[in-house]
Amino acid sequence: MFDLFHRKRKAADRALAAYQRELIDTHYREVDTMYTKMRMWRHDYRNHIQTLKALAANDDLAGIRDYLDKLDHELIVLDSPIKSGNAMADAILSSKMALAESRGINVHVDAHIPIKLRMSELDLCCILGNLFDNAIEANAGLPPSERMIRVYMDMKGSQLYVSFTNATAAGKQRKEHGRFHTTKRGKDHGFGLLHIDEIVEAAGGYLSRNSEDGAFTTELLLPQE
Repeated sequence: MFDLFHRKRKAADRALAAYQRELIDTHYREVDTMYTKMRMWRHDYRNHIQTLKALAANDDLAGIRDYLDKLDHELIVLDSPIKSGNAMADAILSSKMALAESRGINVHVDAHIPIKLRMSELDLCCILGNLFDNAIEANAGLPPSERMIRVYMDMKGSQLYVSFTNATAAGKQRKEHGRFHTTKRGKDHGFGLLHIDEIVEAAGGYLSRNSEDGAFTTELLLPQE
């Protein structure tokens, strides 16, 4: 009996480790993609200047205006809509926000991270990415007018306060053995929530989840370095 339990525990640990690696790789790619786009635009900066100079030399005012309009649109697309003070958090929040909006979810993010946290930036991104993924998943099945995600991050005393609230089609959820369980199914079932719990606990933070009819909220307090 002990050997069977031990084997199951090891299998679960391997599955969790594999999920964490996959999650980290996904978040890294999302952040790296945004930085790559920004570096490409900076690389092209000199070419843009040369083009504008050429248009100016030909007194082509209409051409200059048209070119500047195109550059302005490109910057709007590339620029992160989130400016929390933490570049990696901005990248993951912006990426997930765009994903949620593409699925017809009304998203509002108000994020300020003025301190360096006790946890690594990668762990912070794992938390934010997981919370956003769960919130997006919870909105599935709701009519567009009811889809909603609200994110708030700012200081509360000496700690960073994080709040994620999302609409959900699941109704009020009940705890099992003191824990809420994700409604997702498959090989990654429950690993996201477990990963968040482990990161917050290791950093000496605080986590609370609350389920009401039509809404689910996760609140965290994360200590500074």
